Amino acid sequence: MSRWHDEDEFEYVPVAKRRERALKKIQKLQKSGEDIQPIEPFKTRGIAKSFWGKAWCRHLESFSDYENRLPRGRTYVRNGSVCHLAIEPETAKAMVCGSEMYELSIHIEPLCPEKWSNIKNNCKGKISSLIELLQGKISDEIMTVVTDRDSGLFPHPDEIRFNCNCPDWAEMCKHVAASMYGIGVRLDTEPELLFKLRGVNHEELIAVDAAIDDLTAGKRSRRRRTLKPDAIENVFGIDLNEE
Repeated sequence: MSRWHDEDEFEYVPVAKRRERALKKIQKLQKSGEDIQPIEPFKTRGIAKSFWGKAWCRHLESFSDYENRLPRGRTYVRNGSVCHLAIEPETAKAMVCGSEMYELSIHIEPLCPEKWSNIKNNCKGKISSLIELLQGKISDEIMTVVTDRDSGLFPHPDEIRFNCNCPDWAEMCKHVAASMYGIGVRLDTEPELLFKLRGVNHEELIAVDAAIDDLTAGKRSRRRRTLKPDAIENVFGIDLNEE
């Protein structure tokens, strides 16, 4: 159900004015000891730059549920109106500056165990390291697995709930839309946050292979430490052939 008005109908606030308000609010919160994590304004053509950030944004834009609200969210995130965005397990909390400063939360349901198990099975033995995973340096096959619209890591609209204290009753207000894009921006530098939002441990995607490598390395190390009989005789000054 949509509200009968939009908060911008009451007061249009130019971008420069919003930035000024946002900066003052951020400075005030920082002085009070708050850990403020803003999304800095940017002018690049795309919202995100990395594999994970771009994949998140493409996923959002693939749903018709969001197509009318996302454009205004793009404007807000670009001009620095997202004053704060903190990502916690299964939750993102944000403050976005519009005609006033609005606070919101985004709750994302954890990835269901069956879906996570399928992803792990499909990735087994195909990801070399955590660094490659987080940098998006993975094969096309793995990309398809993790970004699949229905069975991948990204949430479906039915798995996302929003709550914003602005007067816009739309299911996704522009402040939420800006914050959703802000998550994509944040994934550029902290891709592990996607797994945090879905309530899963990204290390499990390579855990089995890493454990096997460690075990194999341990065996190799033990083999290298085995002394030959003549070496033992030299170290301890004994004759192993003596009776």
